[in-house]
Amino acid sequence: MAHRILVAGCGYTGTALAVRLAAEGHRVWGLRRTAGAVAPGVETLSADLLDAGLGARVPEEIDRVFYTAAADDGSEEAYRAAYVEALDRLLGVLEARGGPRPRVLFTSSTSVHHQRDGSAVDEDSPTQPEGHRGRIMLEAEARLARSPLETVALRLGGIYGPGRTRFIEAVRSGRARRTRGAPRYTNRIHRDDAAGALAHLAALPAPRPLYLGVDDDPAERDEVLSWLAARLGMPPPPDEEPGPGPHDAGKRCSNARLRASGYVFRYPDFRAGYGALIDASDASGPGS
Repeated sequence: MAHRILVAGCGYTGTALAVRLAAEGHRVWGLRRTAGAVAPGVETLSADLLDAGLGARVPEEIDRVFYTAAADDGSEEAYRAAYVEALDRLLGVLEARGGPRPRVLFTSSTSVHHQRDGSAVDEDSPTQPEGHRGRIMLEAEARLARSPLETVALRLGGIYGPGRTRFIEAVRSGRARRTRGAPRYTNRIHRDDAAGALAHLAALPAPRPLYLGVDDDPAERDEVLSWLAARLGMPPPPDEEPGPGPHDAGKRCSNARLRASGYVFRYPDFRAGYGALIDASDASGPGS
């Protein structure tokens, strides 16, 4: 079934999602603040989500809405504007309309989970974030949950992919350092799987209201760096002593609910995802 879809916020993940959905035969509008086309096959809407006249810019009879906007920077003000105020404005527009009620899918973050002891985390784990980013994301999720519309929040781990290769470049440049002592777990998802999971949840007959969007392997950071070095034909990064203060072991987020819904990962772990990025870089030649 073809849908009428709005992707609100066509940045790194939103653009990949819009392209994917258009290729599947849906009619897709991509909303962004900057002028210029989003991508071939995607109808571009130039508007700010905080504009008072937003309602006039949002097409009628939309049945799927993806909120994939990002904050301008990491400040509390920017986070609140992007994830609370702008989300509230768009939901208000959609809630005030008659006719078909769209399903709204929101990209949240695993930062809402405060655990730093290496413990396993799922959708039912406590959320008591210490920083403003996690607190504001929880506030946004609460606004989403209060909506009379059907809503789904996908808490994404660290997104990597084409153009986001920080770990690879740190190893290549010799800047990467492993830390002696207790492990620190990391949670990630390839951009294509973030987009794929959103598209999958939009197509489900009756999705649950909350999912964790991470791959199969909440890998220990030093394991990732050591594997990348070996894959790149380089020596392992040197070890350094941990910094002062309590050790942050991170958390191990589970994607069991997303897997159980039927989603099949293209890049189920960091080896598959980073390996594909390295292969693509090697194929494009020197200086890539």
